[in-house]
Amino acid sequence: MISPYVRSYQPRDLEAVYDICVRTADAGGDARGMYASDRLMGDLFAAPYVILEPEHAHVVDDGEGNAVGYIVGTADTERFVRRYREEWIPRAGLPLPADPPVTPDDHMLALHYRPERMILPELAGHPAHLHIDLLPDWQGKGWGRRLMGAFVDGLRAAGVTGLHLSMLTSNVAARAFYDRLGFEELAVPGAGVVTYLVRDTSPVR
Repeated sequence: MISPYVRSYQPRDLEAVYDICVRTADAGGDARGMYASDRLMGDLFAAPYVILEPEHAHVVDDGEGNAVGYIVGTADTERFVRRYREEWIPRAGLPLPADPPVTPDDHMLALHYRPERMILPELAGHPAHLHIDLLPDWQGKGWGRRLMGAFVDGLRAAGVTGLHLSMLTSNVAARAFYDRLGFEELAVPGAGVVTYLVRDTSPVR
């Protein structure tokens, strides 16, 4: 049997990426059953990245070909937002939300149809961004660090100098993880319940 390892995303991983996404989408917990479709979280926060920018997607392979964690992202948020609007929104075919949003689905769909929300002037110096998720049994074992290392190495090779991410301020376990990897908080007016963290693309130690 092959030992688990980090590898580049492959198209056959798509369904596993959807599964990992929903099972970690409730502030790190399982969001299955929270929305009308368990694919909704993946449609917003995972699939568009592996479809539009697979070169920056990596997974943890359990040694038997199964993805049990991933890191996805973009090297250029502004370019990604344009492609999300022009390519992903038509492809995803998701329903329009009520205006103003009423249900949990409405609130998520409102984000989907407003990808420009990702572009903030305060983050211009850190143009890349990411999402990282691991199934519970694979957390706390160093795989998150290895995924981040692969992602950052890819950005650096592409000439990108800075990256950012957003996280729920209440998710203290995630914040501790990012602090250990050298991320620092960046104040963004009106961030609400979200904290923005930034880092350069020096190697992850």
